[in-house]
Amino acid sequence: MAASTGRPLEDHVALITGASGDIGAAIARELADAGAPVALHYHRRREAALLTASACRASGVEAIILEADLTRSDEARDLVRRAAESLGPLRILVNAAGKTAYKLLIDTEEEEWDHLLALNLKAVYATCRAALPGMIRRGYGRIINIASIWGETGGAGEVAYSAAKGGLIAFTRALAKEVARTGITVNAVSPGPVDTRMLGPFSPEERAQIADQIPIGRLGTPRDVARAVLFLSLPDSDWITGQTLRPNGGQYP
Repeated sequence: MAASTGRPLEDHVALITGASGDIGAAIARELADAGAPVALHYHRRREAALLTASACRASGVEAIILEADLTRSDEARDLVRRAAESLGPLRILVNAAGKTAYKLLIDTEEEEWDHLLALNLKAVYATCRAALPGMIRRGYGRIINIASIWGETGGAGEVAYSAAKGGLIAFTRALAKEVARTGITVNAVSPGPVDTRMLGPFSPEERAQIADQIPIGRLGTPRDVARAVLFLSLPDSDWITGQTLRPNGGQYP
C-alpha cells in the first residue's frame, strides 16, 4: 500500500455517473484531488471520459472509465458491480448523469418523456439500490445526487426534466431517512444555471441575460458544483443528510 498522503478522501473509492459531462468531469477531478480513486461512467463520449481519467491520474489516484446505458436498470446495476470489482468497495456514489430537452409539454412525445425520467430519476434508483448493500455492511457511505434548480421551481419548456429532478430531490430526502442509522448520508446538489454544454442551444446574448438574473452576476461553473459535492463527500459531513445544497449565485436563496 502506498504511503498516506493525508488527503481527506484517500482510499475512498468513488463512482461518478455522467463523468464525461462538464459537471461530472469537474466532480471527478475534485474528488481525485482529495485522494479518491475514481470510476468514471460514460455512455457515448468515451474520449471525454478518457481525458478526465487522465486528469484524475495526474492527481496520483487510480482512475478507470466504465461504459453503461443508465436508462437500462441492468446496466446501471452492473456498473456499480464493475466499479467495486475494479477499485474496491464503494464509499462514495455521485449520480451526475442527466440530460434535458427544450420542448413544450405538448411537443414532448411519451417515448422522450420516459427516456428523460429513466435517465434523470430511475437510473439513480438503480445505482443506489446496487450500492447500498455494501455500504450498509461496512457502515459507511456518501451518496450525492445532482438535481437542478428546475426541480424546485419548475422550468417552462423543460417539464419532463423539472419533474424528474423534483422527484430526485424527494427521493434523496426519503432515502436519507431510510439509511440514517447506517452511517450513510444521502444529499442532493441543486445547481442554478451553469455554463456547460447543456446551455449550448442558447446564444451569447441569451446567456448574458440569464447571468444578469443571478445576483452574483455570472453563470455558475462546473467547479462551483464540484466543490459542493466534495464537501458532502467528506467523512466530516456525517451529520448532514437529506439536504439540498444550492450553488446558484443567490438566484433562488
